[in-house]
Amino acid sequence: MRSRPPLTACSNAVVPVCLIAMLAVMALLTEPALAAPGKGPIVMAPHRAIYDMVLGDTRSGSSVTEVQGRMVFEITGSACEGYTQNMRFVTKMASAEGQPSMTDLRSTTFEDGGATTFRFNSSQLRDQKPGDQAVGDAQRTDRKAELTVDLSKPEKKKLSLGTNVYLPVQHSIALVEAGRTGQSRLKADLYDGSEQGDKVYETTSTIGAEVPPGGNKKLPEVKSAEPLNGLSAWPVSISYYERGSDKQDAAPAYELGFLFFENGVSRKLVIDYGDFSIKGDLKEITFLEPSPAGAKCTGAAK
Repeated sequence: MRSRPPLTACSNAVVPVCLIAMLAVMALLTEPALAAPGKGPIVMAPHRAIYDMVLGDTRSGSSVTEVQGRMVFEITGSACEGYTQNMRFVTKMASAEGQPSMTDLRSTTFEDGGATTFRFNSSQLRDQKPGDQAVGDAQRTDRKAELTVDLSKPEKKKLSLGTNVYLPVQHSIALVEAGRTGQSRLKADLYDGSEQGDKVYETTSTIGAEVPPGGNKKLPEVKSAEPLNGLSAWPVSISYYERGSDKQDAAPAYELGFLFFENGVSRKLVIDYGDFSIKGDLKEITFLEPSPAGAKCTGAAK
């Protein structure tokens, strides 16, 4: 079981790591896939979403007293073109022990439709000073083959991360397929280029009962979110562990929860670090026009 990153340095370490992981998950339902009985194919809507982030629950031992922030997430592309995801996440965090601190995280990733190529570039500012940066390319011959990574930053090196490792979009497809077929749990090794770009996480995802069409109408109204009204959704919780850890003896490093819809839009975000949590509410959404190639895309490599 991995030990959690130090919460006393949350604004410098924990939030950036977690939000890169969140970026990987936010690209849900991006590839047309085989439909479950009675369901259509899985197709995501290119979109730009804005979330307001605030402090959620605090528990005994937490020194965090306030969190304010905003995340802008955008995904474009298709199974034929590949998927480009851009995110910027800015948070201001206060604790009982010192002055407020600010973190500005920016991340761009690309994953091809066959889940064989993955590129990532993430950077952060901490109180307006340059912080960590991770840049690299991951490749493999097919989805179950050895995943190799060429890192450019923070230093040049080559990594071999093993077989049967999920890339972000590939993992997201597996999640929605599990939801559609009534599976409640999915375990997967996941690589998303986060931290120093050299880590594979063991993840355990819990998928709740399907929320039938109309569930979006019961949530706070968001302008231009009407397309969600006719879609099903699933509550999902993902626990992140270090690879090879003993998950029976300790809590995960963090957990990511959200409600996701069949077209790839997520609502009701929660990042839980154990001592405290951060909540994200969808405040604005813009559905983007697909590219000509994306509009004609009907499938992807399996």
